[in-house]
Amino acid sequence: MDFDFGPDDTAFREEARGWLAAHLVGEYAAAAGTGGPGSEHEGFAVRRAWERELGRAGWIGLGWDDRGAGHGNRHATLTQQVVWAEEYARAAAPARVGHIGENLLAPTLIAHGSPEQRRRFLPAVARGEQLWCQGYSEPGAGSDLAAVRTVAVPDAAGGHRVTGQKIWTSLAREADWCFVLARTTPGSRRHHGLSFLLVPMDQPGRIEVRPIRQMSGTSEFNEVFFDGAHAEECVGGEGNGWQVAMGLLARERGVSTLVQQIGFAAELDRVVRAALGSGAVTDPVLRDRLVRQWAELKAMRWNALCTLGGADDPGAPSVAKLLWGGWHRRLGELAVAVRGAAGAVGPAAWSAEAPYELDEAQRLFLFSRSDTIYGGSDEIQRNIIAERVLGLPRETG
Repeated sequence: MDFDFGPDDTAFREEARGWLAAHLVGEYAAAAGTGGPGSEHEGFAVRRAWERELGRAGWIGLGWDDRGAGHGNRHATLTQQVVWAEEYARAAAPARVGHIGENLLAPTLIAHGSPEQRRRFLPAVARGEQLWCQGYSEPGAGSDLAAVRTVAVPDAAGGHRVTGQKIWTSLAREADWCFVLARTTPGSRRHHGLSFLLVPMDQPGRIEVRPIRQMSGTSEFNEVFFDGAHAEECVGGEGNGWQVAMGLLARERGVSTLVQQIGFAAELDRVVRAALGSGAVTDPVLRDRLVRQWAELKAMRWNALCTLGGADDPGAPSVAKLLWGGWHRRLGELAVAVRGAAGAVGPAAWSAEAPYELDEAQRLFLFSRSDTIYGGSDEIQRNIIAERVLGLPRETG
């Protein structure tokens, strides 16, 4: 694949690099590198202000197509989107808090929403002023979205009233809006009768958010309970939610995977330095594992580049998820292994009354246990590849 940067891309890189250097100062510089996986709680107020800073300069929505243009965002070619992603990651800028609105909700509205819906919601996302969360998974229907039981009935105000429970909802405590997959046709089953609804989160008494404390000690994910909550908009028409939801999930790849991999490279570098410091690199088994991690990361990068801008491949998102989920989980195991016994214990001052804070390697190990589950479990990804790509029959019984 010929994937090269031209003169325009070089100029764009210089602009991006210069803007980041000029604006990553003060409290933003102090928040550099915060908010990554397992640490989404870090510096949230500063990171939300940083989102608005990005919006004022037009750096949000670079990849929106022509239907999403003119809402305060600048347009960038595919290679320029990669350039921005690389420069952002290399500058160790704070982790984004608006990525769900920018990369999932906005492209979905561009593809399936009405002109009025795009005019209503895209400008606020592009300005960094409106945060979104995703209401898909439910207890008992985590990876099987067609089994959702949340229901919505017509509302006298012209929308719907939503009742049910969602789980594993990132940013639910901070989000202004939630896009919710709900059953709007009574008696419907599986993927029939579902609708893609937009629900404002500021509805006291009708929406309750409960943080889920994880074994890492943090609470990135939440349970969300809807008790007759008002949904103001339906995207793609009532009963067409499955098609809209599947289109959204197909967008969970692309340039964003390259950003993720730059972060992975930084984590791998820290693990390698820890192995050098502890002497674990002299162990041939651990050294072989470190080399494999490096080689697999290179392979993931080339796979991501080859799928960018290519023909629609129903298996590409699943392949990407299988690759990075397993890779990151193995990295977490390595992060602890290279430190030996010290990686499994805390400071000497630890006590049951005053538990110690996990260090960076321990947080990576614990959080990465979930990588092969959230965002679509490995089992589901393999089923998608088997059925939609290889044409194998569905499993029965």
